[in-house]
Amino acid sequence: TARLRRAAAADLPFVLATEGLPHNALRISQWPRERHEACLADPDYAYWLVLDEAGTPRGYAILRGLTDRSGNIALQRISVAAPGQGTGRAFLAALIDHAFMETPCHRFWLDVFTDNPVARALYRSMGMTEEGVMRESVVRADGKRASLAVMSILRPEWQTGRAGR
Repeated sequence: TARLRRAAAADLPFVLATEGLPHNALRISQWPRERHEACLADPDYAYWLVLDEAGTPRGYAILRGLTDRSGNIALQRISVAAPGQGTGRAFLAALIDHAFMETPCHRFWLDVFTDNPVARALYRSMGMTEEGVMRESVVRADGKRASLAVMSILRPEWQTGRAGR
C-alpha cells in the first residue's frame, strides 16, 4: 500500500527534479515551473506524492478532470524517482482507489506511448482497457512523432476488481 500526500507549491522542486530525470526524457514532457504553479492552483488538477516509510517523496502524479461533470479523471502523468522497485504500481493503485473512493469518478483514464510495453502491461494488469490509439499525435523532445494508446478503467470494473482482491 502506498502512502499518498497531496502536493503543494513547496513540493515543486521535487516534482521538477523528478520530471527532469533521464528516464523521463522521452516519456514525460518537461513543463516550466509556471505551468505547474498554474495547475496546482487550478481546481481541475490535483498533484499527489507517494512517500516512503520516512515520509520522503519517491514519486509524483498529476490528476486532471476533477471538475469534469461526466466523471472522467485523467492521469496526466506519473513518475517515480527510482523506477523498477514496485513504487509505481503501488502508487497507481492508490491513485485509482482514491479517485473512485473519494470523488464521483466514473472513468479513470490515461494515455501512454505505444512503444512503452512495460507501462501498457502494468495498466492492463491494473484492470485498464485499451480504447484506441492516437496515431503520431505527439512530437517528443527528440523531434520524433509518437503514438499514444488511450486506456481506462470504469467504476464498475474497479469495484469488481476490488472485490476480487
